[in-house]
Amino acid sequence: MSKQNFEEIYNYLQISDGIATSGQPTVEQFDAIKQAGYEVVVNLALVDSLNALPNQKEIIEAQEMQYIHIPVIWDNPTLENLHSFFEVMKANQNKKVFVHCAANKRVSVFVYLYRRICLGASEEEAKLDLNKLWAPNEVWQRLINEAFDNVGLR
Repeated sequence: MSKQNFEEIYNYLQISDGIATSGQPTVEQFDAIKQAGYEVVVNLALVDSLNALPNQKEIIEAQEMQYIHIPVIWDNPTLENLHSFFEVMKANQNKKVFVHCAANKRVSVFVYLYRRICLGASEEEAKLDLNKLWAPNEVWQRLINEAFDNVGLR
């Protein structure tokens, strides 16, 4: 798939050679994700999120990619959700991982925290990608603060 087509995926953002993020891809876009070499798809949206594909697990596994679902409630993201995400990312750090939710807002915060806490990225570098999509609201800023407090980063 061409870079132009890839960028048609809702709120698509390339983070590194091994990590890309987006809002909910379509069935056809999952084919393109596979063609681009991604091996693992992580979904942080709920099964009833906007544009959710009811058979997403089957679609992704039919493409011979691994599907991991960590449902994160929009108004109540938890440190447990975040730690589950960190574990998945660490376990798959040698694979190409595509992370999505409904609009790439949950994902942008989780990936920002993963880059800061687990990969040691600078605040400037990590925040640049986070702020391309949105400025986290009060609920999500609270999660960021809790995560940093939890590891002594503030």
